[in-house]
Amino acid sequence: MPNIKSAIKRVKVTQTKTLQNSIKKSALKTSIKKCKEAIAAKSDAASDLYKLTTKDIDKAVAKNLLHKNTAARKKSRLAKALNAAK
Repeated sequence: MPNIKSAIKRVKVTQTKTLQNSIKKSALKTSIKKCKEAIAAKSDAASDLYKLTTKDIDKAVAKNLLHKNTAARKKSRLAKALNAAK
């Protein structure tokens, strides 16, 4: 444990941000999973879920939770699956 006041604060801030990032990543993974399931079931709501999921992915890129190329790959694969299901 650090002794310096600023270092103690950095530890607390890092823990808080790590928790927030893990919560956001988990929500993103859930969103992607629901979209994949809707596409696999050929649901009518699949295209709406795809739009929401791509929006969530773009938000994750803006918050530096995902690399932009990873986000592009995930969106591309979802779009490809959606188009194949139609």
